[in-house]
Amino acid sequence: MGSKPLAVLIASLLSAMAGLAPDAAMAATQTARATQQVPDIAYTRFTLPNGLTVIVHEDHKAPVVAVSIWYHIGSADEPKGKTGFAHLFEHLMFSGSEHHKGTYFQPFELAGATDMNGTTWFDRTNYFETVPTTALDMALWMESDRMGHLLDAIGQKELDTQRGVVQNEKRQDENRPYGRVDENILANTYPANHPYQHDTIGSMADLDAASLADVKNWFHANYGAANTTLVLAGDITVAEARAKALKYFGDIPAGKPVAHQQPWITPLARSTQGVQHDHVAQPRIYRTWVVPQLGSDAAIQLDLASTVLGAGKTSRLYQRLVYQDKLVDDVSASIAPFALASQFQIQADVKQGVDPAKVEAAIDAVLKDFLANGPSADELDRAKIGNRAQFIRGLEKVGGFGGKAVILAEGQVYRGDPAAYKKDLDRANAATPASVKAAADEWLAKGDYRLTVLPAGKDFDPASEDKAVKPLGDAAGKPQPRLPAVREYSVTKSDVDRSKGVPQVTSFPSLSFPALERGKLDNGIEVILAQRHTIPVTQVQLMFDSGYAADQGGKLGTASFTARLMNESTTKMDSVAVSEARQRLGAATSIDCGLDSCSAGLNALNDQLKPSLALFADIVRDPAFKAADIDRVRGQWLADIAQEKTQPIGLALRSLPPLLYGAGHAYGIPFTGSGTEASIRSLTADDLRAFQQNWLRPDNVKILVAGDTTLDKIIPELNAAFGDWKAPATPVPHKNIAQVAAQPRPRVFLIDRPDAPQSLILAGLLAPSTRTPDNLAIQVANGAFGGTFTSRLNMNLREDKRWAYGAQSFLMDAQGQRPMLFYAPVQTDKTAPSASEVLKEARAVIGDKPLTDAEITKIKDQRIRALPGGYETTVAVLGAMEGIVAYDRPDDYVQTLKPRLEAVTQAQAEAAIKEIVRPQAMTWVIVGDLKQIEAPVRALDLGDVQVLDADGKPVSK
Repeated sequence: MGSKPLAVLIASLLSAMAGLAPDAAMAATQTARATQQVPDIAYTRFTLPNGLTVIVHEDHKAPVVAVSIWYHIGSADEPKGKTGFAHLFEHLMFSGSEHHKGTYFQPFELAGATDMNGTTWFDRTNYFETVPTTALDMALWMESDRMGHLLDAIGQKELDTQRGVVQNEKRQDENRPYGRVDENILANTYPANHPYQHDTIGSMADLDAASLADVKNWFHANYGAANTTLVLAGDITVAEARAKALKYFGDIPAGKPVAHQQPWITPLARSTQGVQHDHVAQPRIYRTWVVPQLGSDAAIQLDLASTVLGAGKTSRLYQRLVYQDKLVDDVSASIAPFALASQFQIQADVKQGVDPAKVEAAIDAVLKDFLANGPSADELDRAKIGNRAQFIRGLEKVGGFGGKAVILAEGQVYRGDPAAYKKDLDRANAATPASVKAAADEWLAKGDYRLTVLPAGKDFDPASEDKAVKPLGDAAGKPQPRLPAVREYSVTKSDVDRSKGVPQVTSFPSLSFPALERGKLDNGIEVILAQRHTIPVTQVQLMFDSGYAADQGGKLGTASFTARLMNESTTKMDSVAVSEARQRLGAATSIDCGLDSCSAGLNALNDQLKPSLALFADIVRDPAFKAADIDRVRGQWLADIAQEKTQPIGLALRSLPPLLYGAGHAYGIPFTGSGTEASIRSLTADDLRAFQQNWLRPDNVKILVAGDTTLDKIIPELNAAFGDWKAPATPVPHKNIAQVAAQPRPRVFLIDRPDAPQSLILAGLLAPSTRTPDNLAIQVANGAFGGTFTSRLNMNLREDKRWAYGAQSFLMDAQGQRPMLFYAPVQTDKTAPSASEVLKEARAVIGDKPLTDAEITKIKDQRIRALPGGYETTVAVLGAMEGIVAYDRPDDYVQTLKPRLEAVTQAQAEAAIKEIVRPQAMTWVIVGDLKQIEAPVRALDLGDVQVLDADGKPVSK
C-alpha cells in the first residue's frame, strides 16, 4: 500500500579515538568484532493440517503482537499480459471481505494497530500489522476472513476503485525525478522470458485490461493456506499461537499446489548502454549487473564488496570520484537480493558540467583495481562491523517493514528456514579478502547495463521514449517452476461464527513507558534518561534550541549547512578518518536541524560506548570547518537544491512557507531547510563557526538518553565527554517568531512541471503553536478530517473518486504558529476537480457537515489504543522525550495521554478545527503540467491565480 505521504514529506522535509595509533584502532576493531555474537531470534515453527506454516517468536517487552502473513506469490509469477496482477490483488484484499464489508483499515484503526500495511514484490505478497495483545483475535479474524472468504466481496466497483488507486500509485512513482528508471533497467538486464523482466506495478494497459474473472482466477490459483506463512511475534506464547491459528485459519482449504519459480541467474554476455531523459537537475549514471540470488554465498560476498566499493565516504568509489577527481556529487554501490537473481548496482550523480564519460572511466578504473586486488583486511573488517551493528539495531521491533517477524518470514518463504539469517551472518563473518575478491572477479567482470539519465530538452516525450525501449529477447535455459512435494492436507472444523462479524475488542493493555530520570553534568547541562533494556544499544541526543528559524536575518540555510559540515571533520581528524572511526566502532552519529531545533545524535553499541562518546564529543565540540570540506559539501548542497526544484514536493515545500508567513518571518523560508543558492554560495567558515558558537553550545542544550543504561552509569560517561564544555561569554541569541495574521482572501499559485502525469496540490493555513492548550483537540479533529486512512479527505479522493493514491491533512509541529497542510497528489486530468473536492471538504467540516461524535470517538480510541505499540522502540521513546523538552511538557506526558485524550469532546474538536480551517484564507500551491491544468484551475475561481517559477518568483506573461 506504500508509505504515508507525511513520511515522504518529513523525509523530503566522534576525541579519544582521534588519538589512537593505527594498531590501537585495529585493536578496537577486533574487540568490537569479537564481542558481537550472532543474534538469535528464538522461534517455534509448525504446520496446520491445511498446510499453513506458522512461526512464533516470543518477545514480551511490550503488550503487542506483530501479525505478518506472507503469500508466496508475486509479480514474478504473472503470465504475459497480466502484469501488475499481484499488486492489484494486494489492494483488492484491503477492500473488505465477505463478513466485513468496506475498508479493511477501520477495525484496525479502532483497535490501535501500528505498522499496518501490505506490500508486493517480485516473489511474495505480504500483509502486516502490530496490534495490542487483546486485539489479536480481531486481527487473525480479519486476516483469515480475507484469505478464506474474499471473492464474494469483490465486485466490479471494488475492482475499478483499486485499479484507479494503483494507476495513480504508478503515476506518483513516475512523477518523481528518475522515476522511470526501474522499468528501463529491468527490460535491459533480464531476458524477456525471465520472471523479473517487468516491474511489480505492471503496465497501464494490462491494468486496464484486468477483468473481474481474471482477478478471481488469480486468487483461486495462488492464495490457499498451503502457499502461506503466518508469523506471530511479540507478547504471545506458542500454545496461544497454535490454538488461535487453528481456530481462525484451520478451516481454510490448502488451495491448488502453486509452482514456484526457480533461481535463474542470467548475467549479460557483454556490456550494453542506454540513455533516458527526464526532468532532472543533473545526469545520473546507473550500472547494473545480474548476480546470484539471496542466500547464495556469492550474494553475501558481493554485499560486502558493495560496502567497500560504495558505502559512504570511506568507500573506494567515493574516495576516487568525490574526493580525488571531483567528478560527482554522490556515488554509491549496493546489492538488491531477490529470490531468483539479484542486482548489483552502482549509481553516480554527475556534477554539473562534467562529461559523464569521465565518470564512467573513473568507475571503470576503481572496479579494475578492486577486481585485481580485492578489499584490504581493514576495509573488510569495517564492512562486517557496520553490517552486524545495523542488524542488531533492527531487532528491537517485532514487526513492521523490517522487524523480527520479517526476518523469520523471509527465511521461511524464500529458503524454507526461518533461521536463514544466521547462516548469512556466519558466512559474512567468515568472509576473507580473497573470498570477496573471488566473488567480484566472477560476477562483476561480466557484462553490465549502463543507463545514463540526462536532463530533458524542449521536445521531450516520455511516452515515446519509453515505447522505443527494446527489451531483451528470450534466453535459453530457463528452469521450470517447481511444484511443492505432494502432501495430503485437510481442514479442521471451525467454531468461529463469522456471521457475527468482526470480533469486538473490549479491553486494551496498559501503556508501558519508562519514567524519566534527570541528572546534571559538572557544567550544569541537564540529562534526561529513559531506560529501555531491550537491545545492547544506547542512544544519546543533544537538543539545541535553534533550527532553521535561527537563520532569520542571516543567510538562509546556515543552520542546516553548519550541521552538515559538523558531520565532516574535526581539528584532529579529517572527514575520512571520522567515518572510519565510526565504522570500526559500529557507531552511528548525526547532526541535523529542524524548524525549531538542531540535534546531535549518537547510537552506540554498549560495548563500544566509551570510545563512541569520545568520538561523538569531538564531532560536536571541535568541528574543523575545513575549506576543502566546505567546497565539496557546497557543490553537493547546490546540486540538492537543484534536485528539490525538480521534485513536486520539493517545489511546494520551498514555495509555500514564504507565502504563508511572509518573507521576513523566521518560518518564511523553504521548509526543506536547504536555503537558497545565493545564500549557500556566500557562506564562509566564519559564518558556520559563528552559528555553532552562538547556538550549538552547552548553555543552550539538553542531553536526552534512551536505551540500555542507567543514570549512575551514563552520567560519568557523559561527564567525561561533555562535562568540561564551557559556554562563551556572549548570550544565546533570540529567535523572533512573530504572530502572523490570516490571509484576507484565498490565493492560488501554480508551478509548471512539464509532462507531469500527476499534479501535487498543497494548500496551507496557519494553526496555533504545538504548545497551545487545545493541541490534543486539534490533533483529534485533524485525524478525523484528513489524518488517517479512513479520514474524510482520503476516503473522498482515493476510495471514492480514485483520483489519488492518497490524500491527507497534517500539522507540522512548531514553537510558533504551525502550518496545517492539505496534501493531494492527483492525476493530471483531475487537478481542478480534486482541488474543488478539497475545498468542498474544508467548507463542509466547518459548515453543514461538522465532525460527528462517532468520528471524534474513532480517532480518540485509535490514538489511545495505539499507545502500547507506538512506544515499542527506543527511537519512539526518544521522540516522545524530544516533544517533552521542546514544548515544556510534564515528564509524565505520555503516561497521562490516555485520560487527556479521553477528555477531548466533540465540541472541543469542532471548535478547534473551526478556529483553523478558514477556506477564505487558504494559500494553494499546485505543481503540475501548466498547459493541462492552468485553464481548469483558473476556471474554478478558488482565488487570485499567479504562476511562479521554481524559485517561487512570479512569472510574467
